[in-house]
Amino acid sequence: MPEDIEIYELKKMDIRGATVIDGFPSVGLVSSIVANYLINTLDLIQIGMMDSVYFPTVSLVRDGLPHNPVRIYAGEKVGSGPNSMDQIVVFISEFQPPPNLVKPIASAMIDWAQDQKCKMVISPEGLVIDTETIDMDEEEKARLSVYGVGSTDWMREELAKSGVEEFTEGVITGVAGVLLNEGKRRDFNVATVLAEAHPDFPDARAAAKVMEYIGKLLLHINLDVTPLYQEAERIESQLKSIHKQTKDMKASGQNQPSMYG
Repeated sequence: MPEDIEIYELKKMDIRGATVIDGFPSVGLVSSIVANYLINTLDLIQIGMMDSVYFPTVSLVRDGLPHNPVRIYAGEKVGSGPNSMDQIVVFISEFQPPPNLVKPIASAMIDWAQDQKCKMVISPEGLVIDTETIDMDEEEKARLSVYGVGSTDWMREELAKSGVEEFTEGVITGVAGVLLNEGKRRDFNVATVLAEAHPDFPDARAAAKVMEYIGKLLLHINLDVTPLYQEAERIESQLKSIHKQTKDMKASGQNQPSMYG
C-alpha cells in the first residue's frame, strides 16, 4: 500500500468478487450522490476506513457517532449461485483530495481491491457541459449522454453490453483517472461511467443517469433511481427561481443583495 495511506478494517467481511464504487467528489458531485444513494438504499454497513496524516483533521459526526473523512461501506453476500445478489463496496469521502494525495489514494484503493479479490472498480463521474440542464426541456434532458471507458478488454465489453457509449477522446482527472491508469497497468477491471453534468451544483440528474447504467453492470440488483430524478427536479426548480429573481432585479435596475446586508 502506498506510503502515508492506511486502510483499517473495522468489521471482517468476505468481499471476494465484489464491485468497488469510487465515491470521492467529482464534477457535479456525481460520485458522492451515487455513493450515498447506494449506502442508504442497500443499507450498507461500515467495514473500514482510509486514513493518512495528510487527511483533514476533522471528524464527521452523524447520529452522535464520529466518522473518518474516508470510509468504506459494504453489504453482506445475499444468496448463492447464479441468483446471488452482486456485492457492493463503497469508498466515500466528503473532501476533495489535494493533488499530492490523488495517486496514493487511487493506488491504495486498487491494492486493497486486489488483496480482497474484488471483481472490479467503478468510478461514477460528471462530464462538464456548457448548457445548463435547468434550461433544457424534458426531451433534451432525456437525451443527455452517458459515456464509459474501461481499463481492460473485458471491462470495455461489459460497458458496451450495458449500452454505455464509448468515451473516445478527452481527459479524466483525479482519483478516477488514476484508477483507470492503474487498472490498465495491472490488468485489473476498472471503469469510469460519465454523465453530462453541471459543475456548479450537485447534479442529481447526472447521478441518476450514471446509476441506471451501473445498475445494468451489476447483476441481480434492482436500483430504483426515481428519488434521484425527483431530487434533480427540486434542485432545478430552486435554481430556476433564483435565476428568474436575478433577471428581474437586473431588468428593474435594482442592486443585487449584499452578503452582509
